[in-house]
Amino acid sequence: MDLTAVRTFVTVADSGQFQEAAAVLGVTQQAVSKRIAALERELGVRLFTRTARGAEPTVDGQAFLPYAHELLLAEERAAASVRRGRRPLRVDVVGARLAPAALLRGFHEAHPELALDVVTLFDVESALTALRSGAIDASFRAVAMPGRPLQRGIEAARVYDEPVQLLTGPGHVLAGRTSVAPGELAGHRIWIPGIVEGTEWAAYYASLAAEFGLAIDSSGPNFSGALQDALADSGTLATLVSERTGLVWPDGHGLRRIPLVDPTPLYPHSLLWAAANPHPALTALRTHLAGARPPRTTAATWTPGWAETVRGVFRP
Repeated sequence: MDLTAVRTFVTVADSGQFQEAAAVLGVTQQAVSKRIAALERELGVRLFTRTARGAEPTVDGQAFLPYAHELLLAEERAAASVRRGRRPLRVDVVGARLAPAALLRGFHEAHPELALDVVTLFDVESALTALRSGAIDASFRAVAMPGRPLQRGIEAARVYDEPVQLLTGPGHVLAGRTSVAPGELAGHRIWIPGIVEGTEWAAYYASLAAEFGLAIDSSGPNFSGALQDALADSGTLATLVSERTGLVWPDGHGLRRIPLVDPTPLYPHSLLWAAANPHPALTALRTHLAGARPPRTTAATWTPGWAETVRGVFRP
């Protein structure tokens, strides 16, 4: 199997756009299309459906994606096995448009001399497996969720507490507010499609709902742009997003991002790594994150009790 085509497939799936994937890979959009077409012929299935907003993986594409990630990780491990002292630091950021990716981008900008590979694994179990095997060097996760303590040999430190915000359309009853208390959302329809049971974000939203009496609807697939379209047209529908989650919506949608206060729910990002990992850039990453973490706010905040057990100390 052509790993260049596999890498192109993963890049399109992550970005949702052939044009954006071409920019990331440094090739033309035509080259991206040809690689995907060749891979589809080899596999005998369609991997993407073209939409007005870009490209959505088909059912077959979604099934192939985790194995494509594994192929690329295997390729990197094979190359690293014969590379003397030059293996890039491999870090899992959960999603390319979430806060951990921005934190890692800040590290790269501060240390452009350090080689860096960025991967996106699905859940904490996948990340822990990759850490133990050496497939990755570090992972950004919300950890210590109920019933899943960290295994021996894995260390963690809280690196960023990200505020959660309310996102509504312009006709929502709360759209004109400058802030909203979490308790005021009780009785409102909060739709967060695509929550997968057993993941750390599912555990977080379950704790949030229990704490403030919310009813969170996770039904339906999380199609790119579909949630924003639904919010724009609804006077009753709302969702929750993290402060640094990158969102794009068409002109005219008029969506509102409204801070939650008294208390502000925080999503607790931690860095995980294997204690025995000797990669020298791992020390630089931990030191950078320790220095970049913002000071604790004096405002009232909330995080799940299970997240408060992660208070690791960065050690150079």
